[in-house]
Amino acid sequence: MKVLKFGGTSVGSAKNIQKVREIVQSQNDNVIVVVSALGGVTDLILEAAQVAATGTDDFGNYLKEIKQRHSTVVSELFNGSGPITYIADELLDELEQILTGITLVGELTPKTLDRIAGIGERISSHVVAQYIPGAIREDAAEFIKTNSNFGKAAVDFDETDQLIKAKFKDFSGVAVVPGFIAKNSRNEFTTLGRGGSDYTSAIIAAALEVEALEIWTDVDGFMTADPRVISKAYTIPELTYSEAMELSHFGAKVIYPPTILPVYQKGIPVHIKNTFKPENEGTLILSSTSDRKDRPIKGISSISRIALLTLQGIGMVGVTGISMRLFTALAKMNVNVILISQASSENSISVAVDEHAVNLAESAIRAEFEKEIASGQVSKIAIENDLSIVAIVGENMKHTTGIAGKLFSTIGRNGINIIAIAQGASELNISWVVKTSELRKTLNVVHESFFLSENVELNVFLMGIGTVGGNLLQQIQKQQQKLLDEKHLKIKLTGIANTKKMIFRREGFDIANVKETLQASEMKSSLQGFVEAMKAMNIYNSVFVDCTASDEVASLYKEILQSNIAVVTANKVAASSAYENYTALKNIAKQKGVKFLFETNVGAGLPIINTLNDLVYSGDRILKIEAVLSGTLNFIFNTISAETPLSKTIQMAKEQGFSEPDPRVDLSGVDVARKILILAREAGYPLEMEDITIERFVPASFFDGSLDDFWKNIPALDDEFETKRKKLEEENKKWRFVARYENGKAQIGLQVVDSKHPFYDLEGSNNLVMYTTERYNEFPMLIKGYGAGASVTAAGVFADLIKVSNI
Repeated sequence: MKVLKFGGTSVGSAKNIQKVREIVQSQNDNVIVVVSALGGVTDLILEAAQVAATGTDDFGNYLKEIKQRHSTVVSELFNGSGPITYIADELLDELEQILTGITLVGELTPKTLDRIAGIGERISSHVVAQYIPGAIREDAAEFIKTNSNFGKAAVDFDETDQLIKAKFKDFSGVAVVPGFIAKNSRNEFTTLGRGGSDYTSAIIAAALEVEALEIWTDVDGFMTADPRVISKAYTIPELTYSEAMELSHFGAKVIYPPTILPVYQKGIPVHIKNTFKPENEGTLILSSTSDRKDRPIKGISSISRIALLTLQGIGMVGVTGISMRLFTALAKMNVNVILISQASSENSISVAVDEHAVNLAESAIRAEFEKEIASGQVSKIAIENDLSIVAIVGENMKHTTGIAGKLFSTIGRNGINIIAIAQGASELNISWVVKTSELRKTLNVVHESFFLSENVELNVFLMGIGTVGGNLLQQIQKQQQKLLDEKHLKIKLTGIANTKKMIFRREGFDIANVKETLQASEMKSSLQGFVEAMKAMNIYNSVFVDCTASDEVASLYKEILQSNIAVVTANKVAASSAYENYTALKNIAKQKGVKFLFETNVGAGLPIINTLNDLVYSGDRILKIEAVLSGTLNFIFNTISAETPLSKTIQMAKEQGFSEPDPRVDLSGVDVARKILILAREAGYPLEMEDITIERFVPASFFDGSLDDFWKNIPALDDEFETKRKKLEEENKKWRFVARYENGKAQIGLQVVDSKHPFYDLEGSNNLVMYTTERYNEFPMLIKGYGAGASVTAAGVFADLIKVSNI
């Protein structure tokens, strides 16, 4: 035998009741079907009663809707005729008479409310019983007996069990039973409280020790998290009774906690199934499960609209009975405490309650501790509103070390502030309180951190889609699927901007069409607006990518990092700005636990900064840095020849994308100065830009005037450079624009090298860096490769992005 319970949504319409019949008829066993009222009907009845209690007959609109709901269902299922119409009308007339009586006396007692609250179940059970061929209806109120605590009556299990066993002793076939309702010893209607229909089904299942209890609802079962918040949430195939109880308590409204106890005591499996997708497996609740050791938590649940009251005072330390008095005061006012957190010093204790009860709770606490407040033993009663409680649940947590550490470090790294924490000694549940505004982010962070989702998501906000940014988009698009398949990394482009427009989408953009989407956007670009939008979206694992060369964009890094958003930048401005600003950015990133990466600031895609960091972090000391750091200038001095004069090589460098749009930026040496400055700083030396000596090989006059003037005047240097080049060629020597740092001094300039020098064979736009360190002293470490070009720079940015993901 089985007990099948169908909730309000499952019997909410004629079409849904047809599905219920199909499910019941597909069973190969005797079944007892417990049904709720039609979805929303009980709420309408309660609202009608509250209106009636004001002494007016305005409850008529509610009553009309209740009658219409039932009339529609009966009409569609039975063509509006048959015994069911009379039964439904009789019960609805009873409801109307009682509501009228409430209006006349202007009072609504708990006893009267219980009399009418279950009318919806009484009608729906008649409807379902008559619609399922061969089914009989049995009245739960005749065999579930309770005390007279109207509103949430306590079951007399001894009497109830005997009555249920007697009622179904020789039963076979299908019986339909109304949920939620019961009667006391005086034969008065009572109700079983919130989730009462679930409870009814569990009581019957336990009394008859059935094969299984099936709860049919409008979801696939318990989910790893709320699917309305986390799209990647999926159904949990198995839970223990304890895990189900914990998840139910903390907001997973699949099954109500009281339902678990009767079946738990008898070891009866509970199967949660979806009425509208009966083919899905659902969730099976058992005494023990075949746990996966790599998934120490089963699910994440949450409760919103919570307030936290904190009783604090040094006078509480060492005083016995404080907790007892606090909870007794709250219990007297029927205030339910959802979470408790107490400092080990005993100078504060916090309780989380429903926000609707916060004023009542505060009054109760102030009354109880009136003397202590007056004397100063209790210094304050603090109240925080707009909070949510989040809980992770899983019996395997007690066998897995480091769960709490991983949990809170992940939350902190994403900038989420934890207000209170509670964990039981059983380690089945870890609960914490956050601002409701942080709830979505918290759930996503925790869900991903504990591998409830297979993929790590990285939410990218890209500023600048020119040569580097455009190449980056192409590379991400090309590698996106491979990273997802092989590394379980999902890169989402969540925000993008150019100088004119910007767009944002939490679900991410299709990179193939993003430029067209941006073009069609009506949102004007604004640097501060972009940052504010990122902060407002409050998405976990966010990273801001700067593919501009803008001073203004770089000035926003502090605010971005302070918001726990990682920064990946190809823009050299920040790292080469004032040393104070550079160190501030590094420190903020460290304090916030987010990444500030700028590998492409030196050498484009070459691992120059990363290697330097590894040397320093491993305890090595950098003694000297020698480097060719300008791909543009190296290209120029490798290309210059008798046939290709200086002016022509500069033009070629620009055309091939090696130089800045204004090549004077490269020729001035400022770009190289920034790079050696950054390397010196990363090596641990507090250098400023003015500490660098720059020796220009192009006279200062060529940097004045417009860019057109420059192109017009630069050929004047061709003959001079050709004469010098010939001489070098005869001596088997070459020019290299070299940056050097040693003994606290940095300088850059044109240097002549012979064939024995490592810089001599440097081809094309390649860069080369030599690190002389305490460990690499006799033979310096060399890093060599392409050091210019949009493609390799974008590749370096891409590599930094992947570092942020920590895959």
